[in-house]
Amino acid sequence: MGVAEVLFLTNGMPARDAALAFARSGIRIFPCASGGKRPLTHAGFHDASSDVDQVRTWWARWPEANLGMPTGSVSGIDVVDIDVADAGSGFVAFDRASAAELVPDGIARVRTPSGGLHIYYPANPARPQRCWQSAMAHIDFRGDGGYVVVPPSALVIDSGRVAYRLVSLSPNGSSPVDAAALRDFVDPKASQAASRATSRPAAATVPEPNRLAHWVSRLEEGERNSGLFWAACRLAEAGFAPTDVEAALSPAAASAGLSEREISATIRSASRQSTEKSPPVASGLQDATWCERAAPQQRRNGDAPCLS
Repeated sequence: MGVAEVLFLTNGMPARDAALAFARSGIRIFPCASGGKRPLTHAGFHDASSDVDQVRTWWARWPEANLGMPTGSVSGIDVVDIDVADAGSGFVAFDRASAAELVPDGIARVRTPSGGLHIYYPANPARPQRCWQSAMAHIDFRGDGGYVVVPPSALVIDSGRVAYRLVSLSPNGSSPVDAAALRDFVDPKASQAASRATSRPAAATVPEPNRLAHWVSRLEEGERNSGLFWAACRLAEAGFAPTDVEAALSPAAASAGLSEREISATIRSASRQSTEKSPPVASGLQDATWCERAAPQQRRNGDAPCLS
């Protein structure tokens, strides 16, 4: 049974029963805070499992937990997230992209508590696509390295507790979405910056975004902001544009439990500092004293990825 069928089956179910339905269908799932998006397990979406006994144990411990589902190759599902906030609506840019025939109908559409929309697409296993965010277009893409909260989960917002709600399924399935083409259309400046950043030659001192993202996802309370700041500085110093730093690290930081506002503010601050003064680099190793200030606990444990 695929994700779309499970979304239909679990409509209105209690969270525990829905989580077990996902697991029995072979779809990896993990618990998030009741009324929120913060993962409850140590490694967040990296802990996602379709093992029924594991899922049963999680929801016995947290019976009201929301359901998180990894996106991309892990689940076979990519998601286009249309955001609606005071700053603007992603439906404007999405409607333009739809008129340009850049976005298929999707296999499922889920209304989010903010009034936005999650559109589910089949992931192409031969062509993994990384997450990105466009603050300008108010559209995010969730692929490899990300996750979404799925129905029947609910968020606590100003108007109260509002559930994610399945609004439609495609009877004819869907083709994958070309995330790069969509980003180039809705946010061409960010796309061009990404092309410049990824086209530079590899060097021993250039950090690996996936490695940094995995490390950020494992940060614990009390070290998450400093750790994210340090990782964002590493990428900024290596020449990554702010939008690409955010795309690489935001899903991992959210998995660690940081809010979208904290993530954006921390990455902006790191980008500003990196343009003013970069910490010294010698033989691919960041200055230990600066690493100590940025992520003290990980550095003491030998876990901070100070080597490129």
